[in-house]
Amino acid sequence: MQENTEPILNRVAQSPLITFDLEDYYPPGKRIVVDIKDWLLDGFVLREKDFRVSTENHDWEQYQDAYVALTCSSEAIVPGWAFMLVTSKLQPFAKKIVQGSIEDLESAIYQRILENLDLSEFKDKPVIIKGCSKKPVPPNAYIIITDRLQPLVKSLMYGEACSSVPLYKRK
Repeated sequence: MQENTEPILNRVAQSPLITFDLEDYYPPGKRIVVDIKDWLLDGFVLREKDFRVSTENHDWEQYQDAYVALTCSSEAIVPGWAFMLVTSKLQPFAKKIVQGSIEDLESAIYQRILENLDLSEFKDKPVIIKGCSKKPVPPNAYIIITDRLQPLVKSLMYGEACSSVPLYKRK
């Protein structure tokens, strides 16, 4: 058997490919769901006076620097002003407030971050959007960053450098 004296090259490390990891932009902070069904009569009926009293007596300071998703887990029909009233109480404390699920909240957080991100360093470069993450990166964040990067980059891929899926290549 003949020995191979050629050095083993790490072509991934030598590649001009730039990895964009959405996990790097995950902001720390508590994520909290506020379910307003607890302030409805039997979880279904909104009585304005009682609802207002509940919001006045609630400890809003517990949401300091938190990201908050407002929801109603019952099938109650809730007027829009109810969520607006809760938002007005949360506003001095919370970093971000949305009506919806935790995933809606994460999506809104990422949308704000990614829309304000300077992406000039990726201009005319081959870019791979990293696929796996340990943090809860919402699916919509991948859509937002693809939309933002595509007009700038030479090529765009998804996954890992060793096994990526091509998405776009400038002609």
